Amino acid sequence: MKTGAVLRFFALSLALLLPSAARAGDAPAIAAASDLQFALTEVAASFKAKTGREVRLAFGSSGNFFRQIGQGAPFEMFLSADEEFVQRLDDAGLTEDEGVLYAVGRIVLIAPHGSPLAGDGTLGDLAAALEDGRLKKFAIANPEHAPYGQRAEEALRHAGLWDAIKDRLVYGENVSQAAQFALSGNAQGGIVAWSLALAPEVAARGAHAPIPETMHKPLRQRMALLKDAGETARHFHTFMQEDEARAIMQRYGFVLPGETM
Repeated sequence: MKTGAVLRFFALSLALLLPSAARAGDAPAIAAASDLQFALTEVAASFKAKTGREVRLAFGSSGNFFRQIGQGAPFEMFLSADEEFVQRLDDAGLTEDEGVLYAVGRIVLIAPHGSPLAGDGTLGDLAAALEDGRLKKFAIANPEHAPYGQRAEEALRHAGLWDAIKDRLVYGENVSQAAQFALSGNAQGGIVAWSLALAPEVAARGAHAPIPETMHKPLRQRMALLKDAGETARHFHTFMQEDEARAIMQRYGFVLPGETM
């Protein structure tokens, strides 16, 4: 896929389909962390094929969705990249229960073809590139509200690179936008979700290497039905835990403890 096509895909995928005027009988709106954009789109298609029911997927940063849901946005289900946001909504009485863990996410270093950066998940080559001037810009999601950005910052701090790299960072509003920046020539690379790097549309544009989980806190990803969720949202919540959906999620690196890809 050429760069322009990648950018168009991300632009379409990241448009927030906020259900500002939901009507009875509409497909329920699902708020989903942007690292899910490829996997969950495929899951939703399988759900429709199996049940005839549709859901509307809105992709963005978990922190922004947390705020929107707290302000009354009419979502019926929330899939967060950080379980803390679901737990806080549960504490506030906005979810039906504490939710269900649906994955433990991973971060990767990604570099577009032709980049001076090597695919080194230990961040050793990134350190060298900072020293020898190869690195000009590097993309991560905004750590202020995006869990994948927070884990990227933690990994960079663990490697002792944060102070040296922070003035060269390009921040995506969410991890999908960070991937867009990393692949579109705005940066020499970035730290993004493994699930995005595994998507064929992204894998064709660059190389990636997983960053050791010891370099950051776990990305425990949790989903929950929100108060007043309708029948279709409940069916989708159940479908997400069934073998068909789990197989799709696993192909994109979304595994649970004890699972393998």
